[in-house]
Amino acid sequence: MEIERLQYIATLIGEPARIQILWALMDGRAYTATELSVIADVSPQSASMHLSKLVQADLLKVTPQGRHRYYSFAKDDVAYVVESMANLIPQDKIITSKKIKDIPFRYCRSCYNHLAGKVGVGITDNLLRLDFLTEKDHTYEVTASGHIFFHELGIDTTKLSGNKRSIARPCLDWSERRPHLAGSVGTALLTKMVDDQWVRRVHHSRTFIVTSIGKQNLYDKLGLAL
Repeated sequence: MEIERLQYIATLIGEPARIQILWALMDGRAYTATELSVIADVSPQSASMHLSKLVQADLLKVTPQGRHRYYSFAKDDVAYVVESMANLIPQDKIITSKKIKDIPFRYCRSCYNHLAGKVGVGITDNLLRLDFLTEKDHTYEVTASGHIFFHELGIDTTKLSGNKRSIARPCLDWSERRPHLAGSVGTALLTKMVDDQWVRRVHHSRTFIVTSIGKQNLYDKLGLAL
């Protein structure tokens, strides 16, 4: 029964239009069926059919708001699966297919609700190097000095630890092939960086631009030179 369910999910995700929809939702925002039909390059009727199947499989959820219905991931695990699938792309295929317009996306982007790309991996490396995080049993733990560090940023890690989801976990970055920080701490850190204008999202994109304020703060607080 489990293998049959796995086959069903794999077939569901593997359909070209549906993986386009899931990849678009990796920016952490909710979209209407019309917007997703444009992204997936299918008719609105076809998009509605695909979205219905994804909702029925509990991969997506739909939230009515006024006369619109917005689609987003039903749970964080869906985003982690999509990101993990991208890691199956051979590294040589990523390198040879790289285009100039892809470089900012690979440099700094969102991975659902946390920061990814070269910048996300660099931040994670320095959090580990400075002993603000430690790696144990394929997850991250916030150290005593890490709790102080995040508290000074305005991130209450004690409160976050009460959440059901992992407070800090590695997420293998498909373009860097090394982990960046996910979990509730990763989400809180990205929110902090956006709110304080350390990074600025490129319109209609998962790409982020690191501002001069962000570069200075990342160097001062983590020793990360960008």
